[in-house]
Parts: sequence; C-alpha cells; structure tokens
Amino acid sequence: MPRKHQPKQASPEVYERIYKMFMAPVSAFDCGAKCGEHNGGAPICCSTDVAIPIVDKHEWNLLQSRTDLWHEFEVKDKATEKELSDLHEDCRAIECKGARFCERENRSVSCRTFPFFPYITRERDFIGMSVFWTFEDRCWVQSHLQIVNLRFIDEFVAAYELLFEYDMDEFDANKEHSANMRRTFTRWKRPIPLLGRDGRCYKVLPETHEVVPARFAEFGKWGYYEKDLPAEPAANWADLDPQALKGLADKIGAKVPAK
Repeated sequence: MPRKHQPKQASPEVYERIYKMFMAPVSAFDCGAKCGEHNGGAPICCSTDVAIPIVDKHEWNLLQSRTDLWHEFEVKDKATEKELSDLHEDCRAIECKGARFCERENRSVSCRTFPFFPYITRERDFIGMSVFWTFEDRCWVQSHLQIVNLRFIDEFVAAYELLFEYDMDEFDANKEHSANMRRTFTRWKRPIPLLGRDGRCYKVLPETHEVVPARFAEFGKWGYYEKDLPAEPAANWADLDPQALKGLADKIGAKVPAK
C-alpha cells in the first residue's frame, strides 16, 4: 500500500464522513471465503502476515474513539521492521482482532478499499481504481474483477474525492504508486487493469500508458486461481459494459449481447 510520508490534514471528522459514505462490499458475496481457503481460513486482507493496515494519526484517533477492535501492530521480525521503516511518524501500523470479530462500520479505509487503490495518471487525473498487484497470486478478487459491484466503485470514488480534497499528500502518494505500477507493468509487458469511475472496464497499455476499453479475460488469473472457472459477474457489467464480459466463459458469454 502507498506509504504516507508527510503529515496529514484530514481530520477525524473527515474520516468519519468517509466511513459513513463508504460501506459497500466489493461483491455480492464473501470473497474472503475464497482466499481464506489458502490462508488458514482467514481472508488475506484480514491477515497482517500478508497485508498490514496503515492509518494516519487522525484516522487512528477516530478508530480509538469508536471501538476496541484495533491495536497498534507489534513488529515481530526484522523483515517486517524493514518494511515499516519508512512510515512517517504521524502514521500507525495497526491490527484488528481478526475476521471473526469484524465490525464493518469500524473498518479502516485500507480495509474498505482492499485490494484496490485510486489510479492517478501522469496528468494528475483520478480516473478509477486499480489493484495492489503484489497480492495478485493470493487475492481471489484480482483474478475475477468482473465480480466488483458498481456501488463499491461509486463509493470508492466518492470517498477518495473527499479525502483528496483535504489531503494532497495522500493524492501524491497514490500518484507515485500509480507511476510505479506503470513502470512495473511496462517491464512485464502487461496491461494494467483499471475499473473506471464511470463503471466500465479499461486497461492502461504498457509503454504508451494509453487508457483504452478492455475485457476482463485480458487480465488473466494468478497464483492459486490460475485454473479457476470465471466467477459470475456483477449485474452492472452486463448493463453498463457488456463488451467487458466477452471471452470469460460460455455461461457468462451467453449473457452478453451480440452487439
């Protein structure tokens, strides 16, 4: 996840507004049950052995005022210590009690958004969301992007629009992360998957970084999920972007209009 190097300006009240506006799940079902099969039953986004939530002091103050679900993360090895060594002093690595004790209204922003981050172009345009690709071998969603609900996309965009209004350092951190993704995927000669803020599927081409319409089948499957059959898509894709579903599977392709 993008590191936060500078002091933040978003207050606890801003984060509380974000929490209220961003409650939508990624999909209509529990995607954590899919990756949990390969992680001792726990969703990878709920396991600090895989991903450690990072919050700034204002979000941390809000969480502490709302719940006892969270505590500061305890570093237990040198590798993790190195991973967290570049955190700004105003940021906290935190950990919850575990998926079984989840309080959905008290999830951090990083919990609500995983496995996505706001994609920012070189021209500084926030055009949609892409994936934390370092988790693609373990995160089931990244091999089945067609399951993402439109409501999740809409609330994701609204939440980050509000956060960026108060916190340009957060914007710049995600702009830097987007640039790093472009460099990485150019090296791999792979298109970047992008779910647009308009509810359509796009790809960012390697080398040129042009943003063009895409099909989910172009992005492949990874890690544990390479041999999975395609998951049933959310209804919004057939309504808003039927071409994105072409090439997934016969049972899904049958839903796609011929033209």
